[in-house]
Amino acid sequence: MSVIYVLLTISIIVAIIFFIAFIIAIKKGQFDDSYTPSVRMLFEDELIKEKPKKTLLTKKD
Repeated sequence: MSVIYVLLTISIIVAIIFFIAFIIAIKKGQFDDSYTPSVRMLFEDELIKEKPKKTLLTKKD
């Protein structure tokens, strides 16, 4: 029975270490997306074409 307590304690400690490493990686920007902005400019024209065109009704004298 004491082996279960030891294994449970070790697994909780390992889980806490991985959680701390995950938080540190997030704060350092490890998971920031640096690829999408560089590719977005290649497809920018397609995104503009999909938007509906707004027409302004003005009086011409």
